[in-house]
Amino acid sequence: MDLGIKGKTALVTASSKGLGRGCAEALAAAGVNLVLNARGAEALETTAAVIRAAHGVQVTTVAGDITTEKGRARVLAAAAGADILVTNAGGPPPGLWSDWSRDDFIRALDANMLTPIALMQALLPGMIGRKWGRVVNITSQSVKGPIAQLGLSNAARAGLTGFVAGTSRQVAEHGVTINNMLPGIHDTDRATALDSGVIKAKGITMDQARAERAATIPARRYGTSAEFGAMCAFLCSAHAGFIVGQNILLDGGATNVTL
Repeated sequence: MDLGIKGKTALVTASSKGLGRGCAEALAAAGVNLVLNARGAEALETTAAVIRAAHGVQVTTVAGDITTEKGRARVLAAAAGADILVTNAGGPPPGLWSDWSRDDFIRALDANMLTPIALMQALLPGMIGRKWGRVVNITSQSVKGPIAQLGLSNAARAGLTGFVAGTSRQVAEHGVTINNMLPGIHDTDRATALDSGVIKAKGITMDQARAERAATIPARRYGTSAEFGAMCAFLCSAHAGFIVGQNILLDGGATNVTL
């Protein structure tokens, strides 16, 4: 399928690996030029080189912390006029409700709520002016079904979801859509980190930890960054203009909800 977005420009944050990279690669395959951001310069440059070689699109890299004002300013300077925004950030660490301080919550809000909002506020006016734009926020399945040990993520991502619910309906008349993708467990570094915690708690191997987690997923496997990226690219496509303010689960059926 021709997604109808060849030649457009996308900013994808936290895109050197994992789900962000999956989205970047899928957009590049559709002919979209990219501005990629991540903290680690080496991994970022490696990803950019692979994408350039595979798809022949323009790829600009900006290494830095997108959660800081200085980092955002550098990224937004490189991404001025972007048609597509894909926001992504690693989730805060798991833990127990009684152990989290105000500073822990502020860090989670900065990374998983306030930074995506700041990026939208910066880029939405240009999209509105051009009468076309796509925003996809990578959030979490915990928005639909909270995960007890991920309370910091539950709180921050739920706040972002509320912002998108209202804002998406204010900009839709201008040809701009905003939607959220809610990943479950995918075969990424984040999954490895969570499984490592299970290993320590239970004294089991990584293979055993992965098998236990996979058994809780109706699809009986972890997701892949490629299939996640394919959905992201469709939501950013010319065919997705009537999809507004939605929270789309990509979790293999793990979240046990009706709606």
